[in-house]
Amino acid sequence: MTNFSRSQIVSKPARMSQTGIVAAQHRRVAELGAEILAAGGDALDAATAVSFGMGVLEPWMSGPAGGGAMMVWRADEAKPYAVYYGMRAPAGLDPAAFPLAGEGRASDLFPWKRVVGDRNIEGATAVAVPGVVDGIGIAHARWGRMPWHDLVQPAAAMAREGLKIDWYAGLMIASAARSLARDPDAAALFLEDGVWPPVGGWTALTDIRLAMGRMADTLDAIARNGPREMHEGDVARELARDVADKGGSLAYADLAAYRAEIQTPLSFAAPGGRLHATPELTAGPTLADAFARYAAGSFAGPGDELAATADALSGAYADRLARMGDHDSRAAPGSTTHFSIVDRHGNMVAMTQTLLSVFGSRVVSPSTGLLLNNGIMWFDPEQGGPNALAGGKRCLMNVCPILGESGDTRFALGASGGRKILPAVFQLARHMLTGGDLDAAFHAPRIDVSGGDMVIADEAIPDADLAALRRTHRVETVPRTVFPYAFACPTGVARQGATNWGATEIVSPWGDAVAEEDVAATA
Repeated sequence: MTNFSRSQIVSKPARMSQTGIVAAQHRRVAELGAEILAAGGDALDAATAVSFGMGVLEPWMSGPAGGGAMMVWRADEAKPYAVYYGMRAPAGLDPAAFPLAGEGRASDLFPWKRVVGDRNIEGATAVAVPGVVDGIGIAHARWGRMPWHDLVQPAAAMAREGLKIDWYAGLMIASAARSLARDPDAAALFLEDGVWPPVGGWTALTDIRLAMGRMADTLDAIARNGPREMHEGDVARELARDVADKGGSLAYADLAAYRAEIQTPLSFAAPGGRLHATPELTAGPTLADAFARYAAGSFAGPGDELAATADALSGAYADRLARMGDHDSRAAPGSTTHFSIVDRHGNMVAMTQTLLSVFGSRVVSPSTGLLLNNGIMWFDPEQGGPNALAGGKRCLMNVCPILGESGDTRFALGASGGRKILPAVFQLARHMLTGGDLDAAFHAPRIDVSGGDMVIADEAIPDADLAALRRTHRVETVPRTVFPYAFACPTGVARQGATNWGATEIVSPWGDAVAEEDVAATA
C-alpha cells in the first residue's frame, strides 16, 4: 500500500544543445558550471567549480571534507582517465577504540556488528581522511585551463550568501535533526534553537538562509592558496585540531600525507559497446562483473531481459560482498552527489563525491565551517574480514562514475544513492549501449538489486515483465518518489557528433541539466 498518487506523471526532458552541458543535482550549481564552459573553460574547469559549489548548496551530501572518484574523457587523445580520491582511515586509528557492543547491528548504512556508542558512525571518531580537494586539484593541474582561484571563488561567494532553505532542504535537515543536535557546532549551523530545522513561516517569498561564513572563509583560503591548503595549510591544521578536540583520530600528518591518484581505468566490452569505469576500491569492478553475467544470460521470452538484469546484479553483488567486504544496507540513505559534464569539444567528466551518510558524521568543524565525513563506517569493526577496520587503510566505496561508447555516441554517467548506485548505472548504461537515447534512459522505470534476496521494482514496470521477474525473484514494487529515493539519483551527459545531451533524475526537485546557451540567455 502507498499514500502516493498513482496517476501523477513526472517528466524532466533531457537538455539538447550544440554547446556544453552540465548535469548536476542542483540547478544553480549546474548554471555555474555552464557559465564556466561559456567563458571558454574546459569540462574539467566546470567540474572544479561544480565540485565546490555542490559542497555549499547540498552540504549534507558532499563537500571538501569528503571523498570519491571521477572519470575523465579527453577528446583530443580519445582516451579515458580515472581519478581516485577515496577516504582513508587515519594512521593513528586504533581498532580497539571501536569495541563491539556484543549484540545488535549498526544503525546506519552498514549492518556491521554494532560498536559501543556507534563511534564508527557518528561523531569525530567516525571521521576519515578526506580526498575531494586533492582529487579535483590534481585533475585541474593536468587538464584545467582557467585559474584555480576563479573556479573556487564562486562557491565561496555562494557560502557568503548562505544556503537557502526551501521545503527540500528543510526535509533533509529534519531527517537528521536529532543527530545534528548532539554536536553543538552542527546544531548551530543547521538547526534553530539547537532543535528544529529552520523552516517556520514559509510563504512563496520566504527567504530563510543558513549562515555559512566560516565555510566561505575556508573556501577563500583554498581559492587563494591552492588545493593543498586543505592538506598542508592552515585549513588542514584547523581541521585536524577541531577533530582532535572532539575526540577523533584525524591528524595533520594524515592530511599532509594524503595524495589522490590518476589511475588507468577499468575498460571492458559490454553488449552494444564499451565502458570505462573506476578500478580497485569502487563499484567499477562489480559493474564489469555484472555486465559479463548479463552477456551470458538467456533471453527466450518477454520479461527475460529484466530477469537477466536482476540475475546479473544479484550474482555480481554476492561476489562483491564475499570478496571485497562491502556490506551496506540498501534501506539506508547515502550521502553522495554526482554530476556529469560535456564541453563543446567533447571532453567529459563524470564525478562522484560523498560524505558517506547523510550529513556524514553529523559533526561540523567550528574553525573551518565544514561538515565532516563518517568514512570510518565503511570498515567492518569486526577483525578478520576483507574490509576490517585498521589505521591507514583505504575505504571501499560504492561510487561508480563511468564513460561509455556505442557507435558514434559517447556518454558519461553516475549516481548517488549508496548501493543503489551500481544497479542504476548498469541499467542506464545498458539502455545507452543498445541504441537508446538519454531522455528515454532516464525516464525508463528501473529495478534495484543490491544484495539480499529482494528485488525492488518500479511499479511503472509492465505487469508482464514483473510476472517474468517474479518467477525467479522475490519482488516488491514501489513508486518513484523524491524522499526517500527507492532507486539511485543519477545524472548523465551524452554526445553524438557535435550534439550534446544532459539529464538528471526525473523526480529530483533540484537536479537539472543546463547548457551554455541557457546561462547566456539569462546573463
